[in-house]
Amino acid sequence: MSDELSKMFAALADPTRRDMVARLAVSDATVSQLAEPYDVSIQAVSKHLKVLADAGLVTRTREAQTRPVHLEAEVFDLMTKWIERYRRQAEERYRRLDALLAEMNDGPAAPGGEDESTTKKGKAS
Repeated sequence: MSDELSKMFAALADPTRRDMVARLAVSDATVSQLAEPYDVSIQAVSKHLKVLADAGLVTRTREAQTRPVHLEAEVFDLMTKWIERYRRQAEERYRRLDALLAEMNDGPAAPGGEDESTTKKGKAS
């Protein structure tokens, strides 16, 4: 799984490939259609598509005379699960940090629901 993820993330490290993926998320496209907005050759676009295909992110099919490129959206589930696992771990660490910072700022809660600062203020009045 790690090797698959490495290929996927490496393929998406390039902004042109990320843009192609975003465009393919809307609809399939031919290599020529994908090349239109870029100032690069069809061969350069084909190389980008090969990297995406090697990572399992896109496939090419044959429809009459064209070979549309199709985004394999279900592959993103693997990436999403990996990211989600680490997001949950990070959130848990932040919750613990928030609790620690709150305790440092407010002091530990005193028995009876009053914290130390409230108790001192009440005696000083």
